[in-house]
Amino acid sequence: MDLLTNRFKQALKAGHPQIGLWLGLCSGYSAEILAGTGFDWLLIDGEHAPNDIPTILAQLQGIAPYPSQPVVRPAWNDPVMIKQLLDIGAQTLLIPMVQNAEQAHQAVRATRYPPAGIRGIGSSLARASRWNRIPDYLSRANDEICVLVQVETREALQNLPEIAAVEGVDGVFIGPADLSADMGHTGNPQHPDVKAAIEQAIGQIKAAGKAAGILMTHIDSAEHYLNLGASFVAVGVDTTLLITAANTLAAHFGKNQGQGTSSPNVY
Repeated sequence: MDLLTNRFKQALKAGHPQIGLWLGLCSGYSAEILAGTGFDWLLIDGEHAPNDIPTILAQLQGIAPYPSQPVVRPAWNDPVMIKQLLDIGAQTLLIPMVQNAEQAHQAVRATRYPPAGIRGIGSSLARASRWNRIPDYLSRANDEICVLVQVETREALQNLPEIAAVEGVDGVFIGPADLSADMGHTGNPQHPDVKAAIEQAIGQIKAAGKAAGILMTHIDSAEHYLNLGASFVAVGVDTTLLITAANTLAAHFGKNQGQGTSSPNVY
């Protein structure tokens, strides 16, 4: 079995829409449960969920036997953090808060071995190479990494054509929550101005020949963005699914009265 081929990257190149789910529970056990549900990709969130290298590793291992493909979001566009994530076996990274082409270029360089980049070589210690059991890992690794950069401010949207043109950027992901806040509509990514900005961005990303992505749990909006050409769309969040199901069950038996309800989902 070829452990190195990045099937998520292949699917994006082929233009096959990929439907995903956000993981914030920081558990290899829950990640494996959700890997069996049939989503094309699962986002392991290291930016806003309390994940670290060991918990991300456990989730990568939990997902590995299943067809779902893992995508990892580091806390920041940090080459040291990116190096560690690559070494534990992440092949697709979603880099948050990329504001310009230079930052996008830095993200790509952090994922490539020299001379194309600055990733340090430690494959004998790395799960990514199966501890050097993949004989051609060093020669193939660069081509199998998928770099997704996240635009989530007005500044980033202004620089979007240049960001999308960076060689090695495979896709551009629109962050609706931060974008709506930056546009003065905190908690309301359904605001007409925000939706118009997202629609324009999807068109620009597609025009650049790159994959467009978004997290949108509002089903009608998710389908709308898919119809516009977004090719990797996350349509749910594990924490939200859990609390919604638990609240509904408790309410049926009158057990969450006076406990408050969760805030509306900003996505």
